[in-house]
Amino acid sequence: MNRPLARRARLAVALTLALGIVSPAVALSQGGAQGGGATEKAPEKKQPPAVPGSGASKKAPAPAAPADPPAATLADGTPKLDARAWILVDPRDGEVLAEKASDTPRPIASATKLMTAWVALRKLKPKQVITAPAYNASAAAESLLGIQAGEQLTVRDLLYGLILESGNDAAVTLATGASKNVPTFVEQMNAQAEALGLGNTSYANPIGLDAPQNYSSAADLVELASRLLAMPVFAKIAGSATATTTSGNARRELTSRNTLLGLDPTADGVKTGHTIGAGYVLVGSATRNGTQLVSAVLGARSEAGRDAETKKLLDYGFSLYKPSTPVRAGDELADPKLDYRGGRLALVAAKPIDVSARRGQPVDTQVDAPDEVSGAIDQGERLGSVTVTVDGRRAATVPLVAAESVEAATTFDKIRSFVVNPAILIPLGLTVLVAGMMLAGAGRKRKRDEPRAGPRTGDDLAGNGAGPEPEPQQTRQGRRRRAKASSERTPEERRKMQEERMRRRQQQAGGGGGGEP
Repeated sequence: MNRPLARRARLAVALTLALGIVSPAVALSQGGAQGGGATEKAPEKKQPPAVPGSGASKKAPAPAAPADPPAATLADGTPKLDARAWILVDPRDGEVLAEKASDTPRPIASATKLMTAWVALRKLKPKQVITAPAYNASAAAESLLGIQAGEQLTVRDLLYGLILESGNDAAVTLATGASKNVPTFVEQMNAQAEALGLGNTSYANPIGLDAPQNYSSAADLVELASRLLAMPVFAKIAGSATATTTSGNARRELTSRNTLLGLDPTADGVKTGHTIGAGYVLVGSATRNGTQLVSAVLGARSEAGRDAETKKLLDYGFSLYKPSTPVRAGDELADPKLDYRGGRLALVAAKPIDVSARRGQPVDTQVDAPDEVSGAIDQGERLGSVTVTVDGRRAATVPLVAAESVEAATTFDKIRSFVVNPAILIPLGLTVLVAGMMLAGAGRKRKRDEPRAGPRTGDDLAGNGAGPEPEPQQTRQGRRRRAKASSERTPEERRKMQEERMRRRQQQAGGGGGGEP
């Protein structure tokens, strides 16, 4: 076919898709589905048009994707992909690392089931059991789990069937379990799209069959997938290459249609899709050195091309990051005091932390550990944590554990700690010093206030060595007055008084009383 004819043919296909003339839409009811179209396997070439009342959004149909996508205007070094639209995002900060036509609405096939999972997880619990309605496949090529009407399956098992095997019957079962019927569920899908700010998204069914009102953009798909991957239950399902379900009438061994999981060991999600209108679709993700990137490739030409272009996009994205290991296993990051025992206990990182940061993004380490630990401690016991942030956002957290075992403090340890504790010794020493100074001052004051001893009498000298009793204060004062009076007498008066004293002493010595001579 020459170039003008080929261009006209592609334009005709785009117009028919926009007008819904060749529309593989399906009319779904609570009891099942009518219509046809495969979302993963080879679809029928013609499908009946959508039936009114299927729960489709009232939005205008998505504009047809251009037959010849414009060349991507990307920076040097970015990959050249054949897909009609793509995007690569760092979900930590929403940075777009590469994109082409990422805001253009396009058919998305079974990537629709991402919103089916989102609504189901918001309304149902993983262990909740749902009774399956009857589901009538519209074509032999539909992807199905083979669920029988009346089977009772857990929400978790249905989600595995929805994401790994892309089971249309699993999608309808979740829809009827979460809402009164499929149309009501579709209304909730559109309400959630609006709430999440997915402005280029509309849903007509929970399966992803082609319909004018069932579309999204690469950017919207990555936003929704990033939110889902933040939910641990979904992240585990999307990253599983295989799974076994046990609820229902039979045990089912499931294999993911996301073959990227087998091509890239760092891949961890998320959802594939394929219809005539959508081409091959893959919303992918991978994590390397602690950094997760999420991509969307829409309108690839083949399954192999879809996987190869997704991997090329992811490889390019990770090349923009510089890996580092700010925390290694065994690094000593804290040393709290040991109560009563003295010394310190080393706390070490239990695991390494590997991160990647784009140029200019700071990598910081934050340690959360006690200043002091008490009691018996076992080696390896968790006593804190260390967190690494990239550009202010948490990248990973690992425990800090005791590097060795430590016995509990003994009574002797506690007493010794009390005695040698500077907080106790210093105030105690100051108290003793002040008390000593006060006692010394009181002693000096008492000595000043004590009476002095008087002269010894004959009786004192003749005694058995006992010292004289201290004179009363009045006696000392009288003696002073007499001495003063004596000094004022004449020599003759003093001589007579001395003779009188001598006479009295002789009388006392002779045993005389106080009689006349």
